[in-house]
Amino acid sequence: MTSNLDDSGVDVLPEPEREVLTWDTFGEASRELAQTVVDSGFEPEVVVAIARGGLLLAGSIAYALGAKACGALNVEFYTGIGTVLPEPVVLPPMLDEGALHGKKVLLVDDVSDSGRTLAKVVELIADWGAEVKTVCLYTKPRTILVPDYEWRRTDKWITFPWSALPPVEAQA
Repeated sequence: MTSNLDDSGVDVLPEPEREVLTWDTFGEASRELAQTVVDSGFEPEVVVAIARGGLLLAGSIAYALGAKACGALNVEFYTGIGTVLPEPVVLPPMLDEGALHGKKVLLVDDVSDSGRTLAKVVELIADWGAEVKTVCLYTKPRTILVPDYEWRRTDKWITFPWSALPPVEAQA
């Protein structure tokens, strides 16, 4: 790898190559994924998002499937581009695990990058007695868990439309 020194002599890593998802393409992708789920014969009774990245996709797919029962699990793993915690951490509030027992659950996330978050949540929901299928917009080549349904594969850093801009701040 080439060294890139800034003005103070500190080595700066180059920006990763990016895949940019637009809002329009997101809409098309979510409908395509929902169609793939329907065509597979899987009929989820509950759609569960891995928050935050899976929230918008889960809502979009739930509407496309006509599924009204939705929930979310908050999981923290990535803290920035290429920086992660040692293990994915499930944060409160938790889902009502008893409500998932015996149900067919479609677990939704934006990307299966390392796959560790997806694997952790699949194991958790399966331990609660649910049948779990997974869906992601993107899958990375290094993932340990390839989702049951995926829209695209990429090795690039993905810029999602919901996280492309910084958080808003109060205006004076």
